[in-house]
Amino acid sequence: MSDAYGDDFITISDEDGKEYELEVLCTVEYNGVNYLGVCPAGSEDSEELEVSILRVSTDEDGEELLEAVEDEDELNAVYELILFEEDSDEEPEA
Repeated sequence: MSDAYGDDFITISDEDGKEYELEVLCTVEYNGVNYLGVCPAGSEDSEELEVSILRVSTDEDGEELLEAVEDEDELNAVYELILFEEDSDEEPEA
């Protein structure tokens, strides 16, 4: 995983070598594992933003890897954490 565009953007490659530019929206921890909330870079319409969750793991060499979350319960728990974090970041209404 390399930061090609700074702190908020990453470029990843799939098994076929196709590269994808992603914007990192948030990072959360769940059960001792870090997850990234990402969307395609340059997504302008926030109302129809397609957010994906990627699990951060490390390989034998200590390099960080990003994996799709396939377990539905794990995915839902991480989405809930992200939504809770976003709600707690908002200013309380007076």
